[in-house]
Amino acid sequence: MTKNYWSDDESASELDPISSLLSEWTDPEEDEEEFRSDFFQGLAGRRQKAAFVLIAIWTVIIGLHLVNWGSWVILTLTTVLAIHALRIMFAQPEATLIPLSDEALTTAPHVSLIVAAKNEEAVISRLVTTLCNLDYPLNKYDVWIIDDYSTDQTPVILDQLAEQYPQLNVIHRPANAGGGKSGALNQVLKLTKGDIIGVFDADAHVSADMLKSVVAMFEASEMGAIQVRKAITNDEVNFWTKGQKAEMAVDSYYQQQRIAIGGMGELRGNGQFVRRKALESCGGWNEQTITDDLDLTIRLHLDDWKIGILMTPAVGEEGVTNAIALWHQRNRWAEGGYQRYMDYWRWMINAPMGLKKKVDLLFFFFLQYILPTAAVPDLLMVVTRHHAPLLTPITGLIFFLSFWGMSTGLRRINSEEKLSFANFINIAWATLKGTVYMMHWFVIIPSITARMSVRPKRLKWVKTVHQGTSQENFEF
Repeated sequence: MTKNYWSDDESASELDPISSLLSEWTDPEEDEEEFRSDFFQGLAGRRQKAAFVLIAIWTVIIGLHLVNWGSWVILTLTTVLAIHALRIMFAQPEATLIPLSDEALTTAPHVSLIVAAKNEEAVISRLVTTLCNLDYPLNKYDVWIIDDYSTDQTPVILDQLAEQYPQLNVIHRPANAGGGKSGALNQVLKLTKGDIIGVFDADAHVSADMLKSVVAMFEASEMGAIQVRKAITNDEVNFWTKGQKAEMAVDSYYQQQRIAIGGMGELRGNGQFVRRKALESCGGWNEQTITDDLDLTIRLHLDDWKIGILMTPAVGEEGVTNAIALWHQRNRWAEGGYQRYMDYWRWMINAPMGLKKKVDLLFFFFLQYILPTAAVPDLLMVVTRHHAPLLTPITGLIFFLSFWGMSTGLRRINSEEKLSFANFINIAWATLKGTVYMMHWFVIIPSITARMSVRPKRLKWVKTVHQGTSQENFEF
């Protein structure tokens, strides 16, 4: 039987990261390494860029408090933002494509599925079993699991599973392998043969028919990537997991609406599928970012590819169950989201990605990153000079958009249920709690902006601990 797993030594000696026309390293002695390519050369100086943005935000907000016409500037800006928001809210989402039929599967493209796993003994067996039993021709997809130097029983479990499933390939990375998750994905990319590359987290819950729906969306030549809607599998545990369910609902809603008006779809890591041609044309995964999915999103759009979203079936994942875990996870997401603007701002301005995408990018950057940071100096002026809050109109707009998107997103997720009065009350209550939960971003964004201005993030493998179900742990 063909060998489909590799030892630590073999992976270190034979499997170099993908060589891309768009990535070339500088001196490793530099404080901040950078790629010398059109896409990656802007990665240096993140700390200085963050400090500049922070100083600029504080200066503008304090300055507006000190002039008589400052409130008129905010009202004018709020009006402009509201007009674009109305365009998003009333856009008609793209029609859902019919999944591939059994006849169409005979000519369907090859798909390679990749999972980078580190200490995932509680969940990896279930995921591998699911991925190796998908409703897709066995000769048209392969599965690659990267054990990134796990110290639990993950390597043993994977080697046993590799003997059971011929389409499963296991790679063991050594302790000194670089690049974090992106490095692991790049390392295995050149070994895969799929025209479409799918990436899952180790705790993913994947439906058997998912590939039929995903592949159907790639029939459009401009489609560079697809993000499957994410769902929280343990959403009933507590306030935090219920909040994450609402957060995923509002995210999927605005993904649909942004795509509908010609804006930017975004990748979310778990359940992302990328056309190989698109992935290779923009340089593979960036090994100098802490959120590979958000970084790849920007480069795909800069390279003039479209990113779509698949609403059904969704990919499930575990939500974190306490405030500390949520804080660490969201800080990483926030910093990674900020990094992409720091790294690629010149290309966002100059690249021919289209006016619609640029407006969409600016709109969400302002609401998601600039406004929460600006709320701090606004509050400071309220306290020290007894001024009225300057940003109240825009803050009100944000809360309205969050409430609207969350309630509509939850209705779309539960579209198969009849909208009775009881369901309406449940959605309204879930939206209210979700809105309270989402306020954590008003703490995380200012704090991460300040931290980025002081010290750079040390690049390393960062993962969320997955517990799995009691049945999965028992089977292990």
